[in-house]
Amino acid sequence: MEAHPLVIEYLRLGLAFDRIEEGFVDAYTADPRLRQEIENAPKPEPRDLARTAARLRAELPNAGLTAERTEFIDVHLRALECSGRKFAGDEIGFVDEVRAYFDVEIAPGDPGDYQDAHRKIDEVLGGSGPLIDRMAAHRKVDEIPPDRLEACVEAFSGALRELVRGRYPLPDHEHVTYEVVGDKPWSGFNYYLGNYRSKVAINSDLRQHMANLPRLISHESYPGHHTEHCRKEAGLVAAGQAEQTIFLVNTPQCLMAEGLADLALRSIVGPGWGRWAQEIYADLGLRFDGERAERLAEASGQLLGVRQDAALMLHDQGRDADEVAAFLERWSLTTADRARQSLRFLSSPLWRAYVSTYVEGYKLLGGWLDRAADEDERADRFRRLLDEPLIPSTLRAAA
Repeated sequence: MEAHPLVIEYLRLGLAFDRIEEGFVDAYTADPRLRQEIENAPKPEPRDLARTAARLRAELPNAGLTAERTEFIDVHLRALECSGRKFAGDEIGFVDEVRAYFDVEIAPGDPGDYQDAHRKIDEVLGGSGPLIDRMAAHRKVDEIPPDRLEACVEAFSGALRELVRGRYPLPDHEHVTYEVVGDKPWSGFNYYLGNYRSKVAINSDLRQHMANLPRLISHESYPGHHTEHCRKEAGLVAAGQAEQTIFLVNTPQCLMAEGLADLALRSIVGPGWGRWAQEIYADLGLRFDGERAERLAEASGQLLGVRQDAALMLHDQGRDADEVAAFLERWSLTTADRARQSLRFLSSPLWRAYVSTYVEGYKLLGGWLDRAADEDERADRFRRLLDEPLIPSTLRAAA
């Protein structure tokens, strides 16, 4: 099926940004000749890319696409126009940058929520002494031995895959390959390769924890990023929506995808995931208190906004990096090394605004799912997130 001319221009534009900043194109599964053509062309000027995005936005209402596709492409062109301006050196406030990229408004969190989270964490952990020290001791006990990580990853991937295939069918030949990497600013990353295949990289610089691994695998694979890519390729792309063949950093796609992925474990296993994980670890000969882990995860969830607050401090308020790292250590109850790892992510020119996809994505999509009348409707809403080209403003309008 021949793609719409404006959509082809959109794909060209997105691919051109990868010439400015490698990694801007997270995934591309359409005609490789188009990518090769862009790679062989002279390196584009960011200002020209911004102008192209603005021109395509102006032409979009008369392009003859459906309202749903028009809305989807429009917010993504707005995001690309902002990226072009940023790469060209324009001064854009951090809050405005996040709004243009992700179609959301952000504001600092409530320190009272963070204090309440610390109180709940204190109750779960018990004992005495500084809370940050007790959290560090708990995390140390919760670490997965490096020589057992591969077996744990495969066990949870297999278990989650079976659950997903029973509820959200996938093509028979879909497949995820896992590899351990280092020197990255994230804990895990999904590289979608097309044709229902993904490569998931897990960062060896950060010790992986038993309580977090089920979330990590559900986030990156089943029913998170890999599942979403597969179902959109089998549905939207097969139906001719070529704009879904490209996935670009710093666009509303990212907020929707990260919110979906962070809600993946809750959506496929549900409450009681801790006991479910405990049984899997037991089969691997590892001791894990699932009920306690689940209580701790629920309390820690109230600290979600800390990283976005840190980004606002760094980029909106001009605070010193050491002050921001101390803020992260204090409220996230994390080590100095972990805080510096987070600061590295928040300081990256490409990734600095990306933390908002997790914070605002979880809140927006989680609130929409929670407004479902019952579990059946919730499951259907999660299916819509997997299958439909929804954008943040669509969910806000539904609310």
